[in-house]
Parts: sequence; C-alpha cells; structure tokens
Amino acid sequence: IHNGVQFTTSTLVSPAGHPHGHGHALGPSHGHTPVPGEERETWGKKIDFLLSVIGFAVDLANVWRFPYLCYKNGGGAFLVPYLFFMVIAGMPLFYMELALGQYNREGAAGVWKICPIFKGVGFTVILISLYVGFYYNVIIAWALFYLFSSFTGELPWVHCNNTWNSPNCSDLWAFNNSLNDTHKSTPAAEYFERGVLHLQDSEGIADLGLPRWQLTSCLAVVIVVLYFSLWKGVKTSGKVVWITATMPYVVLTVLLLRGVTLPGAMDGIKAYLSVDFLRLCEPQVWIDAATQICFSLGVGFGVLIAFSSYNKFSNNCYRDAIITSSINSLTSFFSGFVIFSFLGYMSHKHSVPLDKVATDGPGLVFIIYPEAIATLPGSSVWAVIFFIMLLTLGIDSAMGGMESVITGLMDEFKFLHKHRELFTLFIVVSTFLISLFCVTNGGIYVFTLLDHFAAGTSILFGVLIEAIGIAWFYGVDRFSDDIEEMIGQRPGLYWRLCWKFVSPCFLLFMVVVSFATFNPPNYGTYTFPIWANMIGWCLAISSMTMVPLYAIYKMCTLPGKFCDVSLVHISLVYISLVYISLMFNRAITEPSTRCAPYLGSSVM
Repeated sequence: IHNGVQFTTSTLVSPAGHPHGHGHALGPSHGHTPVPGEERETWGKKIDFLLSVIGFAVDLANVWRFPYLCYKNGGGAFLVPYLFFMVIAGMPLFYMELALGQYNREGAAGVWKICPIFKGVGFTVILISLYVGFYYNVIIAWALFYLFSSFTGELPWVHCNNTWNSPNCSDLWAFNNSLNDTHKSTPAAEYFERGVLHLQDSEGIADLGLPRWQLTSCLAVVIVVLYFSLWKGVKTSGKVVWITATMPYVVLTVLLLRGVTLPGAMDGIKAYLSVDFLRLCEPQVWIDAATQICFSLGVGFGVLIAFSSYNKFSNNCYRDAIITSSINSLTSFFSGFVIFSFLGYMSHKHSVPLDKVATDGPGLVFIIYPEAIATLPGSSVWAVIFFIMLLTLGIDSAMGGMESVITGLMDEFKFLHKHRELFTLFIVVSTFLISLFCVTNGGIYVFTLLDHFAAGTSILFGVLIEAIGIAWFYGVDRFSDDIEEMIGQRPGLYWRLCWKFVSPCFLLFMVVVSFATFNPPNYGTYTFPIWANMIGWCLAISSMTMVPLYAIYKMCTLPGKFCDVSLVHISLVYISLVYISLMFNRAITEPSTRCAPYLGSSVM
C-alpha cells in the first residue's frame, strides 16, 4: 500500500474493450470492470449529457445570487476576481470531477476504488445531496404554487384587501420615505410570508404545526415529476432536460426584451455594470467571488461524477468541462441584465434608490420580481412565464442532486441495479416525507436551518478532501494518464499545477474563511434557539464524519498489523477529526448573535 492506493497486478478491461494497463487500485482498480451480464447504461445522445450538466449547474442561484453580488461588489469590477477564481479553481475542479466519473464509470463513492482510504468522501457528498433535496424541492413547490396563483385576472399580491393581509400592509411602496413607518410591508411581501407560508400562525421552530395542504400538494407534484424523470435512468432524464435546461434561456430572453423597454431599466443596467475598481481592495469582494465560484458550478455534490459516469469512455470530457462551466458563468452574467432592468424599473416607478430594491435570495424571485411584474399590462401572462422559468431552473437541478444519490448508492450496492424503479421511488418518497416539515406553518424556519447547515462548510470540506485525494494520494501524474487514455491528450502543465497546488490551497482558504465568518442562522428578526443550532451542526457534521469513519474502517480491515498502516491513513483521520471537533466546539460555544436576514441569503 502506498499513499492509500493498494497496488495489484490485475489487468482490467474498459467498456470499450481496451485494456487499462496500470492496475493499481484496491481490487478492481483502473477503470470500470463490467459486472458479468451487465453493461453500464450510457446517454442516448451527447447533447443529453451536456444539457443535464448545464441544467444542474445553472440553477436558481444564477438568477438571484450572482447579479446582486456583481452590483454590490463594484459592478463590472467584480468580474475580475470572479473570472480569476473560475480559471484557477472552478474549471480545474469541474474538469477533475467529470474525468473522475467518466474514467471509473461509477458514482461518487464507487470512484474511490482508485484510492480506497478516501471512499468516505464519496458518502459525504451523497449525504449532502440528500440533505439539499430535503429543502430544495420546497423552493420548486413555492414556484409551482405561485404559478397556479397566476392564472387569474388580478394577481393576488397586488392589493392589501385579502384575508391574509395584516394592518401593516400598505399598497404604497414600503421603502418610500414618505411613509415614515418601517413597520409597513408590501402586498407582495405579505403574500409570500402570510398567504403562502402562513408564517403568522407559527411562533418559531418549536411551533411548526401541520403541513399546509396547498403546499403539500405542490410538493407532491414536484416529487412525482422528479420520479418519472429519473425512474428509468439517464434514458429518461436525458430527454426531460431538453425542456428544463433550454426553457430558462427562452424565458430570460423574452423577459429581457420586455424589461429594457420599461422606464428606468437602463439606469438599473448601468448600475449593474458600473465599474468601481477601488472595491477590489476590499477582501470581502474576493471572498464573495470565491464563494460564488465554489457553489455555482455544482462541484462537490457528486452530480458531475454521476452524470459523467454514463458517458462513453472516449468522450472528450476536457471540452465538456470548458463548454459547460463557461455557459454557467455566461448565464449568470446574462441573467443580471434581466434582473436589473426590472429593478431599475421598480426604482424609477417608486422614486427610491436602487439599493432599496436590489436584493438576492428568495426575496428577489418571490417578492420583488413578482411585484414588478404585477405593475405591467398583462401581468398574469408575465407572471406565468416567469414562474415557469423558475420551475425549469429548479427541476433539473433537483434531478441532478437526486441522481447523485441514486447512482452513488446503486453503484456501491450492486443488487440495487435490478431494482432501479423501486429504489428511486424509495428515495423520492423519503425526500418528500422529510420535506413536509418545510411546508408547515413554521416550515420556513426548518427550511432556513437546512439551508444554513446542509451544504455550507461541509461541502467545501468534501471538495477539499476530494482534491487532496486525487492530487496527492492517487497522484496527478496517474490521473493525467487516465485522461490521456480516454481522450488521447494529456492535460497540460497548467491543469496539473492547479490540481496539485492551486485548487487545494484555494479550497483550504475557503474552508478557513467559511469557518471564520460563520454566523448562526436567523429569519428576519427571529433568532434560532440553541437546540436548533445544535441540530444544524449535527446535520453538517454527520456528512463530514463519513471521511474519518470510513478511513478508520479501512485501517481496521486492511491486511497486516496496525503499525504497518501508512502514515497518510492516520493523518487523514487525524485532520478530519480535528476539523470536525473544532466545528463541534464552535457549535457549543458560539453566541446566539444574528446574521443578515434570510431573504438576502443564497440557496445552493
């Protein structure tokens, strides 16, 4: 055993029938060893794979997160750190995951047959994808609820004369200085919090109540759509993404053409693109850019590994990585024009500064944007178009996360391959049952807790361990040999340096920043109790513990004496346990201070 890789003398055969000559992983090592009588499913067409990856990576955060960050952090100047981190970390990690899945032709856990001591990180990313599914599907259910509510002559978030409205509701713009009342709220804000979420019927996370039947019905529809998109594998999901991955671009273009004709739209776009290079001297701008890169490309969820595992062995994954990651970033930039044309219109219409209406997170797409749409002629039609876009943005990202779980576990437990339909049903029903907590009267508190803890520091930790495992234990040279065997071209020096040094250092920096800047969750003025924060920390730690637990299991089951186990095995366990213990200690000792309101946070 050397660096966590167990060498054997076996010669393996690739799916294409060509021998994989290296043979140096645990048991079957290099490449995929076909199971007798079983041939791995592949994408029907190459475009199915590309659309699936694009559909997963381009999600709701591209619409509600990037444009706001760009505006807040110096406009066009923000593109400098964003593109810098994209080139040195985003693309290399994206490329690494696609190549890793395609060569080994297994899910997030199975690929670590190349370096068994790191297999725990595969279970880490599978758990994270599962946790994210618990609340991400709820966002899609909200969008579906809004879509159904839009089929009416007058949109329900226009006036304050509805049964759910409070005395504080005002048809005037809530931020207009003439009101002189910070307690006033708009009809759109009250519709979201009181009409959809029924937040007024809950006093906090300890008072959830029963699931609301309207949101439960919408959630059930989402789950049914997900099931029938995934139950037959990539043969069906590859066809669904033809609609879900392309529809957002059509709708964004239509909304942009409408938005630029509105008064004040050009002022909004100018503010979005205004360049302030002095902001680049502020560390927070670089931290925001690095964070956006980490989460926007979808690295670390196991989805890219799962999707690429269904590629043909000789597929050019290098070209795919460049194309899909570039499209993701361009989509984020393009969506900013759509968002800020409408925000500029809102600023002009209500005679308030742009920063009073500019926000990110669900507050943008469920409060600000619907309010802007409601002022347009034919508002119901525009609302239907907008929420169809949100649905399609969410569905294919949810499909990707669920496919990561299904593929990862099926490849690890081979008997499940014969029962794909039943196992998929089990996963989606389990997800639905947990998600019911998020559609109760106090469901937004559960949602916020999951959003805050499920995929924050834990996913950065997972990608860091993944990058270290490939670059320093399996070896960049060996990994480059694998890629050359697939596409006939060895990765250049730039990519090898990024994998070996730059990307791991970048991820280590992000883990430290994430840990140092952590704030307990809150929703508006509501601060979560200590026991709720403890549950959140347990959720985050539960996925990360897979790394040291599996490493310990591997050390105990490998042949030979314990003292013969490589020092790197012990180091991996030690580092993981120290990091997790530090997080747990912080969970116990952290003050219950408040952070920014949730409606300004990001999901995924």
